[in-house]
Amino acid sequence: MKIRVEEETNVRIDKYLTQFVEDSRSLIDKKIEAGLVTVNGEEVSTHYIPRVDDEIEISEVNPTQETIESEEMPLDIVYEDDDVIIINKPSGMVVHPGAGNFSGTLVNGLMHYTKDLSDVNGDIRPGIVHRIDKDTTGIMIVAKNNKAHEILSDALSRHEIKRDYIALLRGEFPSDTATVDAPIGRDPSNRKKMAVTSRNSKDAITHVRVIKRYKGYTLVRCSLETGRTHQIRVHMAYTGYPIVNDPLYGIGPSDSFGQFLHSTSIDFTHPMTKEHMHFEVDLPEHFKEFLNTLEEK
Repeated sequence: MKIRVEEETNVRIDKYLTQFVEDSRSLIDKKIEAGLVTVNGEEVSTHYIPRVDDEIEISEVNPTQETIESEEMPLDIVYEDDDVIIINKPSGMVVHPGAGNFSGTLVNGLMHYTKDLSDVNGDIRPGIVHRIDKDTTGIMIVAKNNKAHEILSDALSRHEIKRDYIALLRGEFPSDTATVDAPIGRDPSNRKKMAVTSRNSKDAITHVRVIKRYKGYTLVRCSLETGRTHQIRVHMAYTGYPIVNDPLYGIGPSDSFGQFLHSTSIDFTHPMTKEHMHFEVDLPEHFKEFLNTLEEK
C-alpha cells in the first residue's frame, strides 16, 4: 500500500497511518521496527513526522505471523568476540528479511550460527547495526547484545565509524581526489532509484581517492561521511563515472554479480573495551579477475 502525504502533519508516523489502515497502532509500530514501512524508499523510526510529498509504502506482510527461520549457510567471519561479529558479505546475499523475502538472508545464517544477537531492531533484524546492498560485497558489523548495538548505532549516527569502499568506475576519473557533496533522495521519475535532488533529500558526502587508472576505467577508494541509501552508487553516477556492472545506475549490460563495489575496511571503537578496531578484507575473486583483464589491455 502506498500513501502520498498531501498536507502538513504534526503527528508521528505510527499515529498518522492509523487513519489509512485497519492495523492497530501496535502492529504498525511492529511493521516500522521490522523495516516494513518506508518513507521515500528509506526505513524510518516510529518517531518520524511525515512531510508533504512524502511517499509512504506499507508492506502487507504481518510481522507477527511471519517466522524467521535459522538456516545453515557458509559465513565468512573475519572476527568475533563476546560483543561483535565482523562479517565479509558475499555478492547476492540480502542482509535481512523483508516483505516477500524471509529466507536466504544473512540474518537467517546468523541465527543458525549463534543465539547471541541483539534484538534492538526487533525479530526481523537481530544483530544488524548497518546494512550494505544485496550485490555490494564486504565488511559489516553485527552486534551480539543490546548494549553493544546501542553504542555502535550511536557511534554510526555521529559518523564515528569509518567505512571505506573500493569501486571500479567506468571512465577515467579526472582528479586524484574529490569530495562529492550532493543531497540524495528518492528519484521522482523512478521510485526504485535514489538520485541527487533537492526535494525530500538528505545531505550526503562521499570522499573519493584514485587508486589506479586503466584504459577506460578507474579504481577508487570511497570514504563515507554519511550513509544514505545507494550513496556511492548514486554519487558516482552523478559525477558521470558510474560504477561498473551496476544494474541500476550503471551504463550498459551487467552480469549477476552486480556492481563492482566492495566494503573493504572499517574502523571503530570497540563498544566495551574501547579499543580501536580496524578490519580490512580483500576484493572478491570475480572483481579481481575483471581487474586482471584490464591489466592485459
